[in-house]
Amino acid sequence: MTDKEFLEYMNSGKRVTGGSEVHLHMSQLSQEAFKITAEINGRYHEPEEILSLFSKLIGCEVDPGFRLFPPFTTDCGKNIHLGKNVFINSGCRFQDQGGITIGDNALIGHNVIIATLNHGFEPEKRADLLPQPVHLGNNVWIGSGSIILPGVTIGDNAVIGAGSVVTCDIPADSVAVGSPAKVVRKIYEAK
Repeated sequence: MTDKEFLEYMNSGKRVTGGSEVHLHMSQLSQEAFKITAEINGRYHEPEEILSLFSKLIGCEVDPGFRLFPPFTTDCGKNIHLGKNVFINSGCRFQDQGGITIGDNALIGHNVIIATLNHGFEPEKRADLLPQPVHLGNNVWIGSGSIILPGVTIGDNAVIGAGSVVTCDIPADSVAVGSPAKVVRKIYEAK
C-alpha cells in the first residue's frame, strides 16, 4: 500500500479493520512519525530546522510563517494540512490518521489534543478504527489544554476556552467553553 492509497482510504471515512493492510500501513507511518518527532523534541532547533523537520513529517512543505514550540507528538503526520501562519504551542498531541486541517492564522495553545479516530464500540470490533476528520477554520484560537474530538469542525474566527472538550461543531465567530464545549457568546455581539 502506498501513502497515497492509505490517505485516500482514511479520508473516505471507512472502518479500518484491526490487522488489515490499511492498519499495518498506519503502524509503519507511526514509526516514521515517532522518529521525526523524536528529532524535533530531542534538542534545540533553529526555526528553519523546525520548518524542514515538520515538512518532512507531513510530507509537504509548510508555510514559512509556521511556528512550532516543541515538544510535539503525532502518530501519523501525513494527514496534517496547514494553512499560512499557523502557530502550535508546546505539548500538543495530534492523532491525524483521520485528517486534521488547520486554517490560516490559527493559534493552538499548550497541551492541546486533536483526535481523529474512534474505536469500534462492540467488544469484538474494538480493534477497528473509525476515522473522522477535524477542521479548524481560519483565525481559530484553541485555548490550552483543550481536546478536540473526531469529526469536529470549528468555524472561522472561533475561540475555544482553555480546558474545553469539543464534541460537536462550533460555528464561526463564536466563543465556546466547557466540557462538553458550548457556545457562550459571539465574537461580534450585535450592538
